[in-house]
Amino acid sequence: MRYRIKICGLTDAGQALTAARAGADAIGLVFYARSRRAVGIEQAAAIAAALPPFVATVGLFVDPAVGEVETVLDRCRLDFLQFHGAETAAFCAGFGLPYLKAIAMGGGRDPRPEMDAHPQARGFLLDSHADGKMGGSGQAFDWRSIPGPLERPWLLAGGLDARNVRQALALACPYGVDVSSGVESTPGQKDPRLVRDFVESVRQVERE
Repeated sequence: MRYRIKICGLTDAGQALTAARAGADAIGLVFYARSRRAVGIEQAAAIAAALPPFVATVGLFVDPAVGEVETVLDRCRLDFLQFHGAETAAFCAGFGLPYLKAIAMGGGRDPRPEMDAHPQARGFLLDSHADGKMGGSGQAFDWRSIPGPLERPWLLAGGLDARNVRQALALACPYGVDVSSGVESTPGQKDPRLVRDFVESVRQVERE
């Protein structure tokens, strides 16, 4: 099995190229002003334009207005949308792009009802964030609490780094993984060595 890897919260083109060269399948751009990893539209457009072919660009939103998403899409090329708030399925599907829906997994939450509520979602992100938040806290939830196997594709997020991703993959068996703070030197600043180590840890599991 090949695990998909998403590096989220990138803030400049150099970081995006580092992630792509390390072997990431996707990068995440945060369009949420309260995040320490938020990017402006022009900044995001420059990052997306710098990526090589076949590396997907994901735009992350938290309870945005319709016009907010449309303004981003008018000026920045995105391949996927990712929603972290209380957005409805109709809202998420209304922009002509495939989308991912984040599900807060605190307190042993069962993700399946929210998965069922989003039949058009391309996949899901199971994260340790609280409802209405966007993640990036560096905190993990109890991976053993995930009921499985889940029928829809999903990514594991929350508190991952190169040291624990092997255990996470063994316990949770996700389609892929999403990392942000676990490959940073400071919020929004990805460390090239940590990015490479994380990707290599995942690929090592695949080889074994």
